[in-house]
Parts: sequence; structure tokens; C-alpha cells
Amino acid sequence: MRHPQVRRVFRTLAIVVAAVGLMPIVPAYADTPADDTTPVTETVLKVRGTPESDGNPVTLDASLFTTKPGVPQPAILLAHGFGGTKADSAPIAQQLARRGYTVLTYTARGFGDSGGLIHLGNPTYEGRDAVRMIDAAATQPEVAKEGDDPVIGVAGASYGGAAALLAAGLDQRVDAIVPAFTWHSLTQALVPQYAVSASQVSLAAIDPADDVGVFKQRWAGVFFLSGLADGAPSQNGGGRSPLCGRFANDLCQEYLQTALTGTPSPGLVNVLDRSSMSRVLSRITAPTLIVQGESDTLFTLDQADANFRGLPTSTPAAMTWVAGGHDGGIDLDALLPQLEGWFDRYLKHDESGNAAPTFSAVVPATALLGNDQGRREPTSITAADYPGRDGGTLARLAVPLTGGTQDVVSPPGGVPTAMTTLPGGGSAAAGAAAAGAAYPLAVLPGQTAVFTSDVLTEPLTLLGSGRVRLEVTSTTTSATVFVGLWDLGPDVAPATPEPGSGSGQPTPENSAEASQPTSLVPQTAVLPQSVVAPVQLHALTPDQPTTVEVALPAVAHQVPIGHRLRVVVSSTDAAYANRKDGTVYQIGLAGTPQLTVPQLPTVQVVSQGLDVPLPLVLVVSGLVVAAILGAVLLRRRERSGVVREELRATPLVVENLAKTYGGGVRAVDGVSFRAESGQVVGLLGPNGAGKTTVLRMLVGLIRPDSGMVFVHGESVSEGSEVLREVGAFIEGPGFLPHLTGRQNLDAYWEVTGRPLDEAQLESALAVAGLGEAIDRRVRGYSQGMRQRLGIAQAMLGKPPLLLLDEPANGLDPPQINAMRTVLHDYAATGRTVVVSSHLLSEVEQTCTHVVMMSGGKVVLTGSVVELTQDHTVSLEHVFLDMLAGADR
Repeated sequence: MRHPQVRRVFRTLAIVVAAVGLMPIVPAYADTPADDTTPVTETVLKVRGTPESDGNPVTLDASLFTTKPGVPQPAILLAHGFGGTKADSAPIAQQLARRGYTVLTYTARGFGDSGGLIHLGNPTYEGRDAVRMIDAAATQPEVAKEGDDPVIGVAGASYGGAAALLAAGLDQRVDAIVPAFTWHSLTQALVPQYAVSASQVSLAAIDPADDVGVFKQRWAGVFFLSGLADGAPSQNGGGRSPLCGRFANDLCQEYLQTALTGTPSPGLVNVLDRSSMSRVLSRITAPTLIVQGESDTLFTLDQADANFRGLPTSTPAAMTWVAGGHDGGIDLDALLPQLEGWFDRYLKHDESGNAAPTFSAVVPATALLGNDQGRREPTSITAADYPGRDGGTLARLAVPLTGGTQDVVSPPGGVPTAMTTLPGGGSAAAGAAAAGAAYPLAVLPGQTAVFTSDVLTEPLTLLGSGRVRLEVTSTTTSATVFVGLWDLGPDVAPATPEPGSGSGQPTPENSAEASQPTSLVPQTAVLPQSVVAPVQLHALTPDQPTTVEVALPAVAHQVPIGHRLRVVVSSTDAAYANRKDGTVYQIGLAGTPQLTVPQLPTVQVVSQGLDVPLPLVLVVSGLVVAAILGAVLLRRRERSGVVREELRATPLVVENLAKTYGGGVRAVDGVSFRAESGQVVGLLGPNGAGKTTVLRMLVGLIRPDSGMVFVHGESVSEGSEVLREVGAFIEGPGFLPHLTGRQNLDAYWEVTGRPLDEAQLESALAVAGLGEAIDRRVRGYSQGMRQRLGIAQAMLGKPPLLLLDEPANGLDPPQINAMRTVLHDYAATGRTVVVSSHLLSEVEQTCTHVVMMSGGKVVLTGSVVELTQDHTVSLEHVFLDMLAGADR
């Protein structure tokens, strides 16, 4: 019988997973390209794995893929992610098979049809299983050999990336590996400590001063529950307890104890330490390409840095930091050119392609423009040497900080709790946590200390881990804080005093700042990669200051001219186990008041992509995150929105909206229009006209410089309760690829907190029109299928006001025609639809009314019938003539 507390733990974890949708730890492999139809033969294999400690035999479910049965070719062993099976590796296996490789896949022990228990990448079990797979490969006629040794490489992401490192460390027959998105130390990943004692030797070196940090409770729960998803006992050595699923008993029991207390048990730390890659790295001789994601709060960039530095200097190696990760999506297919190039060089001995640089990284487009008119775009950089591995001294840049000692309350019960990220929430959640709308959620008054730089006069690239020295005084013998580095945009607005400028009880050091009646609170702020540094301090003397050096999380981020950097120290963070006893800290800067950031001589090789001012990537899943943020904000404080009784009967009224981005770019200039019940209103204009910026302001995701938005007479701002009446699909779909279409819709509705019978799910499914595909994983959907699912998600609950951004994208003509019918029928019930589009003919056929925009301004409004003179002319003629100055 389950203990009541244990049941509550699992109930809570289940809610968390449902709310955030459980971002896949399984890699999102893409389908085989349609234009490559070479037949691939799959042969199912049963491979004897490593027996359990009790001698129970284990069989691994495996497959071999080839286009040339019986013909020897270099082999690649693919390992899947946590919670998955060999089926997840099949699409990329077929692609590699068509590129001249024999590919083996297998299901890790404890999952799917393989036997055994889950030991979390333990070299004795999962490591030896990988060796058994190499043994099996050596017996296959399709695998090329040099003497008796197979020519073989190993690749995998997340859990599979650890398998690749283990295989190379335990078996010298491995010729090359590509571990991606994986860990160095599971202890540092799940119980992180960012208080450091050693000097920084590399871009992202984190050498903890203490072995035990703060329990990453949310991610640990996601990790554990994804292992329970396949928890039914197998036919040959599966799980023995419904509570533990197929986890090894020692691992399960230690986790349960830690989950109940929030304090990592010594036993759990020991179990996690067994799976450290430090046990095998020094033995790896196979050329190694390490790939790590920049949107990853589970396995952060410092984990890849530690693996890279831990390899012997004689081992050919390269490291690349890429977009994506456990918070942003894992897609090995996007990395196929790099993966194939690495294996071509070391398995096929084909050196015709360019060799991978020692280090490379993609620095994403900045979300906030500066005052330098900057068109900030993604930048790819490379370096020939990497300090900490190739020798050399790491250069550092000092950034002065200001801010006195501040009182910081750690609240009793750990509530309210700061929110910086939604672990496993996907790209939508990551965008929300990084964007300015999240700043009030992460920087709670009275619970944070802030230290801010001057305005930057030169652009700065953050690449790696910064350092800051703090002086911490606690009223108890311990302290737990979370340190983040924020990028503050140039636009600020007067507000009530925020932390560090008079909130709480000011000390003499900040009394001058506290005396100011107001402070400048950023309207736009970014927490790069949504990651913070937890710090756990022990054996403190109460009321006596202690100096601690904090390693900030490693990031890749561009800071434009006109921005400021802000170090935020918080007493709570929702992703972690927070202390419950209640205490007060005094936190200030120690020594020279500065932040230091690493500098690496690099060569810029390419800038790519379009820069969109302030791309707050929030609503890709029909306002999932907006609903969360709104709920939290409404609980935290009562909003005093403006109510206009005369507008109660009008679904949407927009009055004089204006928005100027950094650098003086006037994106929206005095936009006004109305949308009445029963109308389908088209927001029409060329790319760059300001349509999407307007839509963002309509749902409170961007704060206008001036003007107001009213929904049924109530003004709109971030978190407004009236937004419950709005369904939105803005900036394209962003579903969780490992879930089915139906599960994505269910997860979205679960987050809203509304009763299931209000969702009208069957109507939404009819809109999606996906048939049996609604129960397939979204990772296999085409763009058009994702688009239809996104529109259906926005229509869940039949909201009175529906906002759709370029809904025809990715749809074929029959689907566009069907969408027109859906929208017309929707409006015919008295509801209102607003559609943005740059396609004039589509707006003409879909909409009853139109708002034409150009250069951020409304240039013409009216009904489609009136503007086209009863269809004697087209909207295209009207629009082009109007732009040319014709008078209609």
C-alpha cells in the first residue's frame, strides 16, 4: 500500500507533467525525406544484455537497417533518449542507411520490449549493454571490419548521448562518437551547486565548492515520471513494483525519499555519482564530437564543457553549442550534416569535407534591440583553441555593477515562489520564461537583491559562464539562493520601487537609492536561456557575513548597445526544492563590485536569419504560457484595469496603439479599429507592416507605448482576466513533438484549469481534420497538419474572440477552402474572428471586413463588399491603388 505522502508526491508530479506537457527527453527525429525512396531493409535482432545483479537475464530489442543486405559497410549504433525505444531512432537510421551506413538501433534496458531495470546510465549495466551491442554488430555480415573489429560509431541524444560516451570509454573498438544533449555529472545536473572555489579555466567550467547543491525538483520529477510511462513489467526481467515501475530498487527508493523531503539523500548522490561520465572519459580514444543545446535547463552547457575538458588531449575532439535542448526541442535530424560529416571522416576516412572546428557555437538572435539601430541576428562563431583543453589562459572582461546590501526574505513555506522557467515546457515555455513578461514573476519584491551595470556603449557577446562575488549574511546556519543574469532592454517606465531600490528594509548602503520615490523597472528584459545558478551554503555563522564566488550559468547571448546587465539574487525558484523554514538574508557585492565574463578569440563565419524586434515567442501553442502567466499574476496582485461600459457589447476595440522598438523603429503608429460580433476581420498588410506586433499587444504580450485595447469593455494587459475570452494562434505552432495531437490539446486545456466539458474537444478535432493522425505523435506531422492543430487549439472552448496570425501558412488549397468555411461558420454564431495575412486574395475570400496596414499605420478600413464595389474590383487593386495615392 502506498504511503499517503508518496501518493501526494506522484499526484503533484503528474499535474506538473500535464501542465508543462513533458518536453521530450526522447530526441525528435524527423521523417525520411520524401524524395529519397531507396528501399531500406530492417532486420529485428534480439541481443543478450548484461544480467541484473540477481543473475536475471536481460534481452535487448534491436534492429539493423541497411540498403544492401549482406554487403559490409561502416556501422553506426544509435541510442535513444530517456523514456523512448528503438522506434524513435528508426527515421534517422533510415536516412543514414541511405547514405551508405549499416545502422543498428536498440531499446535500452528497462524500456519497451527490452528486459532489465533502469540504472540511469550506470557503466555496469547500460554501459556494458552498449558493449554487447557492439559485440552483436561484429557478427553481422553487413558491418565492415578491420581484422576482427567492426568499423563502428555511436551516436545518441540525452540518455543516448551518455550511452555513446560509455560505449567509447568501455570498448576500444569504437571508432567515433557523437554524444549530444547529455550529462557529465547527474549529481550536478539534478542537485546543482554553483558556489565555486577554483578559478575559471574554460568558458563554462563549473567546479562546485560543495558536492551537494539544491534539488532540481521539477526536472527530477519529469525525468522520473517519463521512466514510469513505460512502467509495466516486461516479459523478461521487467519492473517489480508499480510505484517504481522498472527503475532499479535502490535508485527508486532514494529518489522517493528525496522527493518527499526536498533534500537529496546521501544514497541518491551516491547512485547518481555512479553514472558520472568522469568514470570513463579518460579512456576514450575515439574521435568525439560533443553537441550541447543552448535551451536546456536540465543538462546545461557546463556539462558539455566538463566532458570536453575530461577527454584525453590526444583524442581528436570538437564541441558545438547549438539551438535547442530539453527546453527547446531535441532534433538530431537538424544536426544530420554534422553527424554525417564526422562519421564520414572517421569511419569512411573521407576527408573531402571541412573538418569540424575545435569549438563552435550559435549565438541566437537577441530578443531586444538596442540603441545602435542593430539588426541582431543569429551568429555562428568558431574557435581553433579552447582554454581548459588546448592550453592558454582564459581572458575575462569586467563589467562594473552598482547596488548596495539588500534584505532578502526567504518566505515561510517557500511561497510565493519566483518562476524563471517551466521545466520540460518546450519552446513556448522557454520563450515565456526568457521574455520581459516573465520579469515580474522572477523578480519578486522583498525576495530578491539586484545589482545593475551601466548602459553598455559597446555590444557584448555573452559566451560561457560569468562570475560574481557575493557577501551573504543569514539569520540561520545555511542559505539557499538562485542567481541569474538578466539583459535589460533600453525601454523603461516609472513604477513602484523594485528590489534593490527601496523594497524591503533598506540598509545604509542602499538608503540613497531607497529614498527615491520611484525606480526604473524594465518593460523588456530577457533571462538568457531561462537558466539560473542555485547556490547552497552550509555551516554559516548566523548574522555573520560569508563571501562566496558564484559561477553564473553558461549562456550564448548578444547584448546590444543601450542595454544593461542585471545580476538578480532570489531566495526562491519554482524549478527547485525551496527551503520552508523562513529566514532573512542580507546580500551585497563582495570585493570589487563587478561581474566578470569570459572572452574567447573567435572567428565569425556566418550571420543568418531575419531579425524581428522583440520576438517574445510566447503564444505558439494558443496562449498556453499566457494563461499560466496570467493566472500567476492575478493571484499575486489585484489588477485595476480600465472598464468602459459603453464598449461592453463590442468584442474588440483598439485605440491609438503605438510601439517603438530600440533604435527608434516605429513598428506600430496610432493603430485604431473595431471588430464587431459576427465579423471576420482581416488585418491585411505586407510583411513588416506591424500586423503581428499589433496581435501581440492585443493579448498583452507586448506593452504598447501608448493606446489601449478593450475586450468587451475591459482593458487588456499581461495577465488580464478578460483574456480568458480570447483564443489565439500567433507566430506558428509549437507543440510537444513526443505527444500525439490529441494529447497536446488535452495538455493545453489542462493548463487552463477549466472543466473538461467546456473544451468542446470534438468540435476542435473536427476543425483539425486530422482523422486517425490525431493519435499520432506530432513529430511526424507536416507543417500543414501542425497549422490545423494550432487553429483547433485556439478554438478550444469556443472563445468569443479568436485571433489567428497567418492561418493559411502551410495549408494546401482544399485545406484553405475548408478553413474559410470553419471561420465563416464560427462568426455566424455571433463570435468574432480577427485574421492577419499578407495574402490579399485570401483576405478577400475569407473576411467580411478588412483593416489595411502599411508602415505600422492603418491606411484603410471597411467591409470587403464596400471596398471592392460589390466585387467589381479586387482588394489587391484597392490596396495597390491606395498605396500609390489613388483616391477611392
